[in-house]
Amino acid sequence: MDTQKRKELTGALLLLLASAIWGCAFVAQSVAAEKVGPFTFHTARSFLGGLVLLPVLFIRRLRDRKTDGCQPPDNKNRRTLLFGGVLCGLALGIASCLQQIGIAYTTVGNAGFITAMYILIVPVFGLFLGRRAGLRVWGCVLLGVVALYLLSIKDGFAISKGDLWVLACAVAFSVHILLVDRFSPQTDGVALSCIQFFVAGLLSFLPMLIIERPDWNDLLSAWLPIAYAGIFSSGVAYTCQVLGQKHTRPAVASLLMSFESVFAVLAGALILGEIPTLREGFGCLLMFAAIVLAQLPQRSKKKA
Repeated sequence: MDTQKRKELTGALLLLLASAIWGCAFVAQSVAAEKVGPFTFHTARSFLGGLVLLPVLFIRRLRDRKTDGCQPPDNKNRRTLLFGGVLCGLALGIASCLQQIGIAYTTVGNAGFITAMYILIVPVFGLFLGRRAGLRVWGCVLLGVVALYLLSIKDGFAISKGDLWVLACAVAFSVHILLVDRFSPQTDGVALSCIQFFVAGLLSFLPMLIIERPDWNDLLSAWLPIAYAGIFSSGVAYTCQVLGQKHTRPAVASLLMSFESVFAVLAGALILGEIPTLREGFGCLLMFAAIVLAQLPQRSKKKA
């Protein structure tokens, strides 16, 4: 196996690992929503995720100095890293807060699959970047809307407010994915991930103090889901995303990350006992089919 293939395989495995961690994290978020407010939870998990990566950065810098000598990055690379980290952190912070607000009012399975709508929203945003989507992609978007209807619309055509919050978070996650695609090849992935966590945490810190005013007892009561979300879902999984997207084709990366929704339903059923209804199960199947079809490679046109 050549070096390029090995990098692609490593990137794919990292993205699959991230998907599994994120899927199980919906359970942690659901449990935490009963104990602390969304801004409190997000602030704690983000700062914890950033702190977990600081020793990793320190060890890597020591190793690089021994192998390559002390060669600090130039100002241009530093500006790119800082600028990319701030933008990614803002997008991640908005998306995560919206998701945590919504998950308090919907099921883990619904939250997982609706969040996966970002796979279908990304091509729409691509139009503004000059990337035209084919008819198949738009057909998948329509299929995703039907799946969302089956998952979310209840009797009397009433969509739950939790589903709306999670749908808004899917839009924000679409922006985050595009930003990671933009900056991850140009920067140190671990450093970019670390910066984005501290920026995301700062974004929710002030609302936490003004709106929720948590105390230590609240945080201690939710320490386990916060620890999982901070260490694994943030520190490990999002870093896996940044590193994995460096060496994985966009279509393959999106498909692997969409498996988050499958892990969310499995975790919700196994841990919380949230068995989906037949209608919701069919909606899940349609959503997954739309995600897979949207990411299949296009046939190349034959040369005349």
